[in-house]
Amino acid sequence: MTATPSSLGAESESISQPAESQPVFRNPGSGIVAAIGAASISLMAALLSVGILTMPLKATAIDAAGSTTIIAVANLAAGVIALLLNPVMGRLSDRTLGRFGRRRPFIVIGSLLIALGAFCVLQATSVALVAIGWAVMTIGQIAAQAGTFALVPDQFAPERRGVVSGIIGVAGSAGVIVGLFIGSLLSPNLALMIMVPAALAVLCNLVLAAVVKDDPIRAEDRPTLELREAFGTFWVSPRQHPDFALAFGSRFAVFWAIAAVNAYQAVYLIMGLHINPEEIAGKMFVANLISGVLAIVFATVLGKVSDKVGRRKPFVIISAVVFAVGLTLIAMAGSFETFLVGVAIMGIGMGVYLAVDFALITQVLPDPKNPAKDIGIMNLASSLPNIVVPAAAPLLLAIGASATAPANFALFFGVAAVAGAIGAALIVPIRRVR
Repeated sequence: MTATPSSLGAESESISQPAESQPVFRNPGSGIVAAIGAASISLMAALLSVGILTMPLKATAIDAAGSTTIIAVANLAAGVIALLLNPVMGRLSDRTLGRFGRRRPFIVIGSLLIALGAFCVLQATSVALVAIGWAVMTIGQIAAQAGTFALVPDQFAPERRGVVSGIIGVAGSAGVIVGLFIGSLLSPNLALMIMVPAALAVLCNLVLAAVVKDDPIRAEDRPTLELREAFGTFWVSPRQHPDFALAFGSRFAVFWAIAAVNAYQAVYLIMGLHINPEEIAGKMFVANLISGVLAIVFATVLGKVSDKVGRRKPFVIISAVVFAVGLTLIAMAGSFETFLVGVAIMGIGMGVYLAVDFALITQVLPDPKNPAKDIGIMNLASSLPNIVVPAAAPLLLAIGASATAPANFALFFGVAAVAGAIGAALIVPIRRVR
């Protein structure tokens, strides 16, 4: 059944009527899909504009010589919080009672914490205050996403999740573009550069909370929580749920490839392509703009195609091949122009992957009626590479290095290409998704 397009303020729905034992999906119209997209993108714009642009500026203003230490401490604190809170916040959302529903309170509170954390970063005068502000923003991100992401398996039938999955998937790429664009317009006013994206995130998430229908659960339907189940907050048995484990491994491998480029493109441009450090910011914006736009276009278009053909696996496999081509070009680039071609191809691969990634995940959840906790665990597969890759990078870059080539980027990006291929291979044995 198809949904009639709706305006942002009105929700046109097409209710799926499956067998009596199966859930009934609301299948909200395009207005709600747009609201989910705006909330997700604005949230990431507020978060990433601080992480990439304004927090380094603030750290430099506090202590120019120790700015890298300030950023490292803040990111370490946020990383630990992300590892602990993603599943916990999801479990809390699944168990939330009240007339406002299970998801809306987390969307609202999360967006407000984003703004509070941004204000703390703005007012910070020390390492500790920067770390606290960034930690509060991270908690806000996790809370808001716990609510927003769970709306997809709550309300959309499996065959209707491709478009919204693609939009959620590219929220990070789109958020970088939006956040950096706002920052460039408002520079050098640091207060506006930090607070305007945060205010936009609050506005868009409040709109989503206002227009989405989030039915409350009955107390008797609330998932149980016993002491012996506490460890289960951070664990899904691969033996009992092999499809979930395979999807987790696939996502971890693919995001390893993405993290390799995201974390080390600036270093590669300086050390590998010998670009003047003063030009790096502008060139990185161009590269991220190209890859981000391509990812957005391919994700949104192919998400719809995936829904129509009723398949997810082929898109993941194709994306891995495209990833490998793009990473190979990046590793072999002798000029910035060739690097841009590689980044563009990677952007296409990322768009193909993100078009179906989240939709596929929602179809292998152990408990589809209470999805937020398991989505939180799955989110670790995309966040862990941001910790693991920087830890492994020095070893990989040092292998075969010499005085003339102090870092082996060919090997580093080659390993990333292999990771992408492994990510595709792990999708093949999944049985619950075609």
